[in-house]
Amino acid sequence: MIKRHILDEARLLSRQFRSMSIIGPRQSGKTTLGKWLFKGKPYINFENPDVQHAAEANPRQFLKQYPKGAILDEVQRVPDIFRYLQEILDNSKQSGKFILTGSNNFLLQEKIAQSLAGRIGYLQLLPFSFAELKAAGLAENNILKHILTGGYPEIWDKNLLPHKWMASYVQTYVQRDVRLLRNITNLAAFNRFIMLCAHYAGQILNREDLARNVGVDTKTIQSWLAVLESSYIIFLLQPWYNNLSKRIIKSPKLYFFDTGLLCYLMGIHTQAALQKHPQYGALFENWIIAEIQKNRYNQGINDPMYYFRDSAGNEVDLIIRKQDTTMGIEIKAAKKVTSAMTSGLKYWQKNYREGEALLIYGGNKEMELDAHNAAISWSMVDTV
Repeated sequence: MIKRHILDEARLLSRQFRSMSIIGPRQSGKTTLGKWLFKGKPYINFENPDVQHAAEANPRQFLKQYPKGAILDEVQRVPDIFRYLQEILDNSKQSGKFILTGSNNFLLQEKIAQSLAGRIGYLQLLPFSFAELKAAGLAENNILKHILTGGYPEIWDKNLLPHKWMASYVQTYVQRDVRLLRNITNLAAFNRFIMLCAHYAGQILNREDLARNVGVDTKTIQSWLAVLESSYIIFLLQPWYNNLSKRIIKSPKLYFFDTGLLCYLMGIHTQAALQKHPQYGALFENWIIAEIQKNRYNQGINDPMYYFRDSAGNEVDLIIRKQDTTMGIEIKAAKKVTSAMTSGLKYWQKNYREGEALLIYGGNKEMELDAHNAAISWSMVDTV
């Protein structure tokens, strides 16, 4: 098993809370992590119809079978069980008693969040990061390979063709499981929606335009976006503002957690096609931002990330908080650095002097650009 960098955070939460959740997209390694970290605990998979039926019929009696706790996989399929877990956890002093995993963010559901508040640690596990692949000796000095392949463990473990694996993934999980979350009946429109989301990657989201192209209303688009977010298919960056709030663009930017899935949805199956694609810059940007998000989750950092853009078009791709410092990050796929690449960073720093700035680009060298700006290679993204 490739060592997951989230292990330290997982051990900390399992000691601090009576229960722990491991959530994230399908096939990201949640079950493997739970079984490895909690060897000896009974494992219950609620995707088994018989197991699901038994738990739904009598949740209290079902849980009594596991007085020392258990790993409950795909637990969102039995939502009533959370109320009974609350009672058990309130009467127990044992830390790490129940480990709950799920392929959507069940903790966003209001009733569940109320039942488990203060009783559960929150762990978000995404597919392999570049840092994890590098530590395992699997990373390559080829950004095209990493964008095209993404990070889903089974692809790397078995050296599979990404687009073949993704075809099954989309049909089995994205189209089936995600639809069930909201009982989506207009399958053709929903499939169109997912494909169009891929072409919005790295762009400011225009819900009205998306609704018009899909053929549904904006409320439906908003609902479907929430489903994709809850299922860890996409994430949204909200606009950052400080003193320039009145001039900030208000809409979020859309990104995919996995660029292998993104490439598949865009019909990109080879490195040659990826390199020549007109949206390669957006794909490169998406990969960098997703990697930074993975590294932050693995360190237990759940603070939001932002982008900056004002009405005049001044823009910074990513704004994060790091060690009590606000950092602006510009991302460029080009292999050579030019002064024009940092114009957005310089504008932002003029209005927010406390901020630090960084350029991540497609080349291989690290360099100081001036007293306030540095540039690093894409291959150093794990240091951000």
